[in-house]
Amino acid sequence: MLRVTSFIPAQEAFDSPTSTVVLPHADRHLRRKLLHLTDGEMVMLDLKEAVLFADGDRLVLDNGDQVEVKAAEERLYQVTPKDTQHLLELAWHMGNRHLPAQIELNRILIARDPVIRTMLEGLGAEVSEVVEPFQPVRGAYHSHGGHGHS
Repeated sequence: MLRVTSFIPAQEAFDSPTSTVVLPHADRHLRRKLLHLTDGEMVMLDLKEAVLFADGDRLVLDNGDQVEVKAAEERLYQVTPKDTQHLLELAWHMGNRHLPAQIELNRILIARDPVIRTMLEGLGAEVSEVVEPFQPVRGAYHSHGGHGHS
């Protein structure tokens, strides 16, 4: 079985991948795991510390091949603000609750949660259900390394 020896952030990956692993956001924070690739193969990921992988990051195998990490489609809420100021206010409320959020120019994507939906609609946002890949903004403590609040 091939093993992952290192990784390459998406913005630094230039070679074509030989395979792909598709993972939802919650399963992309990894240190040690047996990964099932889309071609049916398996590889062992065993890193010194946990890494939060993004869509497009590459896992480098011990034979030199690269496996691309792809964000799985997930059941999400699309939060549509009235305007830019409203988007900023909604993002603040979500951040205050430590919600993973994919923030774009005209919308915010978050995991489905009926309580949060009610809050956002009460704040004047339009909330609709979508299914698409989820790539939340990496938090201040989650780059490609560990997590800490010290």
